[in-house]
Amino acid sequence: MQSTTKRRRVAIYARVSTPSQTVENQLIELRAVAQRSGWQIVVELTDNGISGAKGRDQRPAFDELLKRSTRREFDVVMVWAIDRIGRSIQHLVTFMNDMQSVGIDLYIHQQSIDTTTAAGRMIFGVFSALGQYERELIRERIMAGQQRARAQGIKIGRPSKMNDAVKTSVKLLKGKGVGIREIASKLEIGIGTVYSVLKAA
Repeated sequence: MQSTTKRRRVAIYARVSTPSQTVENQLIELRAVAQRSGWQIVVELTDNGISGAKGRDQRPAFDELLKRSTRREFDVVMVWAIDRIGRSIQHLVTFMNDMQSVGIDLYIHQQSIDTTTAAGRMIFGVFSALGQYERELIRERIMAGQQRARAQGIKIGRPSKMNDAVKTSVKLLKGKGVGIREIASKLEIGIGTVYSVLKAA
């Protein structure tokens, strides 16, 4: 009896960071996995000599992969390793969420991640949790740094443009009948700042 199971369509993405490297070894291994799995390779996209730290706009093949994924031109994305996608857990989580939202599975060879399997689908949740953990760590580091700076008497936030000359200019302009908004525009300060100066005067 002939099987009616739909053959999975695959997109292979490969990347190397320097022009002296080659994507060929990644492609050879991933093609072999696809063949063993009975998957049909519909496109191979490669970024050559581009760092994983670069954004989507600087990685043309990666950008093309994401565009094609939204059109559901394939069912599985295959990559050699996690760091071929990006340089942080957050990059990976964002990519995995993008793929999950359009119903595309992910195969990562070196880390043995395969979301076409029941066990592999658990990885989505694990990495989402790790991404949240990474965001919390970053937030905690920022807050700790701000607290240290305040303790040392360092002012946090954008530098203020307010000084005696600006205060004097506000008063002079107001005295000449210039409107609040125009004063703020002329002196490149906020409307609230103008009100504060006039109120203090």
